[in-house]
Amino acid sequence: MTHDRDILLTLFDRELREHARPDGPGVRVERTADVVRQAGAADDWNGVVWSSPGLDAVRADAAIAEQVEHFTALGRDAFEWKLYAHDRPADLGQRLVRAGFVAEPPETLLVAPVADLPTAVELPEGVTLRTVTDAAGVELMAAAHERAFGSDGSRLRHQVLARLAAAPDSFVGVLAMVGDEPVSSARMELYPGTGFAGLWGGGTVEPWRGRGIYRALVAYRARIAAERGFRYLQVDATDLSRPILQRLGFRVLTTTTPYVYRRRA
Repeated sequence: MTHDRDILLTLFDRELREHARPDGPGVRVERTADVVRQAGAADDWNGVVWSSPGLDAVRADAAIAEQVEHFTALGRDAFEWKLYAHDRPADLGQRLVRAGFVAEPPETLLVAPVADLPTAVELPEGVTLRTVTDAAGVELMAAAHERAFGSDGSRLRHQVLARLAAAPDSFVGVLAMVGDEPVSSARMELYPGTGFAGLWGGGTVEPWRGRGIYRALVAYRARIAAERGFRYLQVDATDLSRPILQRLGFRVLTTTTPYVYRRRA
C-alpha cells in the first residue's frame, strides 16, 4: 500500500479533525457549518480542531468571531485555534491575529505507518521503564514534564487522572526512571474508530538527553500501537524531536500552529 503524503494528510484531516472525538471525559465535540471545536472545563483543551476548506474571507471572519463569542460565553480565559498550513483561506492566520489571537511556535505534523517503525526498546544503562496506571505515576509524569519543558504540569495532571479514571484503555503513559527519579515521560492517545494513535510528551530532563531515551519511548509506544491494531502514529513535533522522528521513519505532512485567544481583563 502506498503511503503517499497527500493520501495520509487527507486521511488525517478526515479522521482526527473533521470527525474528531472528545479527547477526554467531560469534554464535548461540537460541529457547526464551518468548524469543529472541543469544549470542556478550564483545565481541558478548548479550541477549534478543523475548519471548512470552503472558507472564504467573509465566512472565515464570521467563523472567527463566532468562536470568540462562544468560548467567551463559556467563561474560558483562553482557547486555541489549531491552524494547519493547508487550511483555507491562505491568510487565515493573519485574520486570527487581527481578531486578537496570538501565534505560538509552529510544530511539524509527522505520520508513520506503525508497521515500518522499530519496536525494540533500547535503554541506556541504569534506566528502566514504568507505566503510568495510578495517581502516583501521574505525579511522576507531571514532575518529569515540568523539569523537561520548564512549564506547569497542572493541566497534564488533570487530563491524565481523568483519562485513567474514565477511559484507561485509550491512554498509554510511560516513564523513564533512574532509581526513583523520573527523567523522561511520554504518553500515547489511542483514537478508537480510526487508524491513528498519537504520540505526546516525550520530554527528557537535560542531563539525560542525547542517550536514546526519546527513541526508546517511541519504540515502546509503537509496539503497543501495533499490538492494538493501529495503523499509523501521529506526532506534533518540535524542532528538537523532528529530526529523531524522521530518522525513525516518520514523514512530514505539514506544519501546525496554535493560535491562542486570551480573554481580556
